[in-house]
Amino acid sequence: MAPEDGTFAAEVAAAMRAELPSVAARTVAAIVVEVPSYTEAFSGPMGRKIENAVQMALGAFLELATATGGADASRPIAPAIEGAYALGRGEARTGRSMDALLAAYRVGARVAWRHMSETAVAAGMPAGSLAHFAELVFAYIDQLSAASASGHADHLATSGRVRRRHLERLAELLLAGAPPYELHPVAERADWTPPRTLTAVLLPEERARDALAVLDARTLQAGEDLPGAEPSAERAVLLVPDAEGFARAALLRSLARREAVVGPARPWQDARSSYSRALRALQLGLEPDGDVPVDTELRLADLVLRADGEALADLRAQVLAPLDDLGPGPREKLLETLRSWLLHHGRREQVATELFVHPQTVRYRMGQLRDLFGARLDDPQTVLELTLALGVR
Repeated sequence: MAPEDGTFAAEVAAAMRAELPSVAARTVAAIVVEVPSYTEAFSGPMGRKIENAVQMALGAFLELATATGGADASRPIAPAIEGAYALGRGEARTGRSMDALLAAYRVGARVAWRHMSETAVAAGMPAGSLAHFAELVFAYIDQLSAASASGHADHLATSGRVRRRHLERLAELLLAGAPPYELHPVAERADWTPPRTLTAVLLPEERARDALAVLDARTLQAGEDLPGAEPSAERAVLLVPDAEGFARAALLRSLARREAVVGPARPWQDARSSYSRALRALQLGLEPDGDVPVDTELRLADLVLRADGEALADLRAQVLAPLDDLGPGPREKLLETLRSWLLHHGRREQVATELFVHPQTVRYRMGQLRDLFGARLDDPQTVLELTLALGVR
């Protein structure tokens, strides 16, 4: 007969140990039926390996439960813990959720307990010992579940960090203009499918997280060391996939109120070109206008005219020299009239409408300008130079 103090009699332990292969097979069969995620995974040779693993785990439990010296069967021995931890990591690697694994543990505990308890009772285990045995079984399973959950979480955390680092590295290589043979392996390691195009977006770092939440999930974010950027800029760089055509309007809407500067869409391997354009716009002082982001595609003339600030200043000084002797007030009025006259191709009514003045006022001012510039106002080269000089306010 088994003792009443909760320990296992030798004949009870032997009977349960003899049933381990059968219990393991029934446990796996029940999991396959009740947890569909494992139907394919537990078939064939893999199913036999899992049966062996279940049998070893139950054997480790029996070893603890029947040990002398007061061993606590609710605390699995190291190999069992390590095996459960590795199982959790493996499940995360295959893409199965922790919910599926915990469900498998619950089914396994129930089936194993039912069959092992039947064997124990048949071998003579009394009711008092049976209750203690139940506590040990479920405490043991809890320990294994916790170890597997830890392994699952650790793998996800590690793989997530590694993937994020690969994605950051890919963004850095793109911004640096790396050749395709360097880009493709990193994209593969990051599990990132290249899009048709990438569009660079520069925005304050504190707004990057909110922006990422509404952008394409494949959007890349570069690290802190950005090529060509000022160290104090504190700007984040996002590379947004496939934001050309109609999708660009949606991108601009999603970036409203985020102080963003948006480069052009470029083939994904040429993302550096988009980044350079956006960075140049920022460096040239093209700041967002209120809630509206800077769309560099609509500011190409500004970018061209501001490309060489010193040359533009020299051009202005040279071509506008006839106005140098005027006072600030008269000079400014003639400048705005000349700018409007150039842009409207001399159409007096349109110039008057834009400046909110009478057409006769436009005639008078243009007479003054012709006195100052003479025949040069009819010279195409002078008209070109004046247009460039007055194109940026």
